[in-house]
Amino acid sequence: MFKKLLRYLLYFILLVIIGVNLFIVLTGRYYLYSGISKTYLIGKTGPTIYDLDVFPKATIETSGISFQWKEHKQFNKAAFTANEEKFHKKWKTQAFLVFQNDTLLFEKYWGTHNREMVSNSFSAGKTVISLLIGIAIEKGKIKSVEEPVGNYIPEFKENGRDKVTIRHLLLMAAGFDWEESGVNPLSETAEAYYTDDLYGLITRQKVVVKPGTIFNYQSGDTQILAFVLKKATGKAIAELTEEWLWKPMGAGQTAYWSLDKENGDEKAYCCLYASPRDFALLGFLMLNQGKIGSKQIVPEWYMQEMVKTPPIQTDEGIVNTRYGFQTWVYPNFGNPVHYYRGLGGQYIMVMPKTGRMVVRLGHRKTPNYLIPKRNKNDKEFCKVNNQRVGHSWDVFYYLAMGERLANKIEK
Repeated sequence: MFKKLLRYLLYFILLVIIGVNLFIVLTGRYYLYSGISKTYLIGKTGPTIYDLDVFPKATIETSGISFQWKEHKQFNKAAFTANEEKFHKKWKTQAFLVFQNDTLLFEKYWGTHNREMVSNSFSAGKTVISLLIGIAIEKGKIKSVEEPVGNYIPEFKENGRDKVTIRHLLLMAAGFDWEESGVNPLSETAEAYYTDDLYGLITRQKVVVKPGTIFNYQSGDTQILAFVLKKATGKAIAELTEEWLWKPMGAGQTAYWSLDKENGDEKAYCCLYASPRDFALLGFLMLNQGKIGSKQIVPEWYMQEMVKTPPIQTDEGIVNTRYGFQTWVYPNFGNPVHYYRGLGGQYIMVMPKTGRMVVRLGHRKTPNYLIPKRNKNDKEFCKVNNQRVGHSWDVFYYLAMGERLANKIEK
């Protein structure tokens, strides 16, 4: 009986293998072979923050002169509550740092993570692409955000794509048919992570909504911006990051950007690998209107534009108050929070009015169902909670946690 069951099981596995191969060949989704080999065949179920050596990569070097964070005299003289610690363990936090301007107040790591270890930014890297766009405009490599994308990418001069501008891409309002999903292996986002032809993927996108009318978060918009930068400057994204950001900022650790293939293109919509304190340095740049010390690295006018939210509609049918130029914006009842955000809960959050900054890196984020549902018939509820729509619940929790720790240290 056991041998018979084993034989049936082997037949079933064989049929599944044949079926999967037929599906891949008939649909042309050859990237799935890469996805399977880089996940299930090595004991993973999907992308992780430690995928650095799974893909080819480009190196981003430092200048050798590192920015020196100050440490508060009461540095780390505070602790998480039992519930907070439990929360971090449940959602697999790897790093949590709290700053007041250029002063480090609190820093903690879990597992093998430490201050020198690099991890995946995931979509927090999108904001870095926006910073590079601002610098490129200031340097005259790009004329303005109003330029058509077709000025740089020939394939975007036709089929309605000629109406798409750099501004539309920055605002996630280009109107493409890109499916954004971190769990669907057939989505364009999954294909982008495992494909060896990012350029082919983005030039196949079709416009299905009038550009500039609807906010619809799509990683493809960022990837197109990266190709605009490459065409405008003649340099790869890793080169620009090193020359325009990493060295001028005084980053302390070598960073990396994942490529779609050896000597290929950077996965610019994600996959910048950096250390926790260097991620914080990117936040410090935002906190200080593009300056580090006396250096104006990103033009101030652009930093101001980055956090403006245009009056376009979101998919919930409400006016966008959550997203600027590849940057998340939480109004926070008059004390706005501007932040980088990535899959799994990679956060670099800054509060310009108070000078506070919180960095959280980890494997998982809390589900959005923890945010109260919007009730159109309850005016008071909407007044308080509308601005929270579109943000992950853990953003509010990490901010409150960071504030509590900071207040304890600074008192």
